[in-house]
Amino acid sequence: MEENKKQEVKQEPCACKNKENHTCKCHEKHDGKDNKKCMKKQDEQIKKLEEEKKEFEEKMKYAQAELINYRKRKEEEMSQALKYANQDLILEILPILDNFERAISLDDNNLSDELSKFLQGFKLMYATLNEVLKQFGVTEIDAYQKPFDESKMEALMVDHDKNFQDGQVLEVLLKGYELKDRVIRPCSVKVNQLEGEDINE
Repeated sequence: MEENKKQEVKQEPCACKNKENHTCKCHEKHDGKDNKKCMKKQDEQIKKLEEEKKEFEEKMKYAQAELINYRKRKEEEMSQALKYANQDLILEILPILDNFERAISLDDNNLSDELSKFLQGFKLMYATLNEVLKQFGVTEIDAYQKPFDESKMEALMVDHDKNFQDGQVLEVLLKGYELKDRVIRPCSVKVNQLEGEDINE
């Protein structure tokens, strides 16, 4: 009878709540008396999983931020490409505009002159072409007698005229143009340079 009573005594269950005399999640076989060791191992596993979860979440956030930045860059590139889509075509047209201006400059404004009559057609085409370019956002850079601006002008010649300020544009040799807010062709200019001064300062 005593033996039966002993057999009826139940062993204390382990912390992992599995049956006694088994292998629990901590992979150690025990009889339920070593609960603290089992709980410690489980705490370590939980801590490790939490750290892995946190690391994974950080990587996810980083990947999402990278994706957002990539989309913004692509949208900006697409916007810029659309904004200046006609730049190459306009650069091909500008020399034609220059030739019209050279031809028109031959006119002495004597309307009885055969040349003046002939150039009237050129003036009309020039005005029309200019108007079309303006509709696409092309504007002429105003440089004459303005201070030299290296972001919009190229100094091809210099002169020394005390009647003008140092660095002032004396003559526009070739007109410059902007497409919206971008310089697509800088002005070629003659700049006033007083003795001992440097226009690039």
